[in-house]
Amino acid sequence: MERIWGGRRLETLYGKRLPPGVPIGESWELVDRVEAQSVVDDGPWRGRTLHDLWINERDLVFGAIEDAPRFPLLIKLLDAQEKLSVQVHPPAEAAAEMGGEPKTEFWYIAEAAPAAELYVGIKPESSRESFEAAIASGNADDHLHRLPVTTGDAMFLPSGRVHAIGAGIVIVEIQQNSDTTYRVFDWNRTDSGGTPRQLHVAESLRAIEFDDTAPSLVQPADESMVQHELFHIEKWSLTSPRQGTDPGGFAIICCLTGAIECAGVTLEPGGLSLLPATLEDRVLRARAPSTSLLRVTVPRRR
Repeated sequence: MERIWGGRRLETLYGKRLPPGVPIGESWELVDRVEAQSVVDDGPWRGRTLHDLWINERDLVFGAIEDAPRFPLLIKLLDAQEKLSVQVHPPAEAAAEMGGEPKTEFWYIAEAAPAAELYVGIKPESSRESFEAAIASGNADDHLHRLPVTTGDAMFLPSGRVHAIGAGIVIVEIQQNSDTTYRVFDWNRTDSGGTPRQLHVAESLRAIEFDDTAPSLVQPADESMVQHELFHIEKWSLTSPRQGTDPGGFAIICCLTGAIECAGVTLEPGGLSLLPATLEDRVLRARAPSTSLLRVTVPRRR
């Protein structure tokens, strides 16, 4: 997807085929939305959409999983060569009031330029009142908590956490299936005609959790990066063959480095595969040195 803050790193880093001559900021890798659909590339369900499988083959593909109108996750690759706007996704209560969708997400920093940073949460000394005044005066960034990042870092963002991605970062984003975003500050930028981008200040102030101050980067517990009611995300170094899914459950595999082979399909960096619950050959095998991956699972039906 073309974005003014994007670049060409998804092409040079991952070999993605991009439209020529435009900055590309997002690639939706696994999606079940009205406006976009993933289509199966290989295997017995080749050519069918993710939504089709979710509705008609749920037990075979996804196993015992909580019911929902659509597949619960959306996974993207992001290329931020310029800073993104400061934004927030509403918590469930605020989303219901404003007609939006809640969105909790996880960022894995796949590549970071020197001095790259994230803007997440509010500084401890800031308040709703001081932040609102700073928006009006054009210096809202003075109230944002900044975190320097390097390749391999990760950040968890619950709904309500104000945030922005800094320049020079490529991210694997694993998120709740939602597309509601409120933009609160855009660094005082304007387009070529001098017009600033549209902001959603009132909605943002309703959605931001102002007691969410100075959050930290994810601190992994062994291989587990985040365990949440929406998803469990692990980072594996694939030094020997391993079962990619548990019996009766599905898993999403994203290759970070090296190369992975499973059931005759090879994934290279930036590649993603959904391993169905009924897959017979569930073994992941490294096909290059220093192979690493993200493994994403969803809690089973209680």
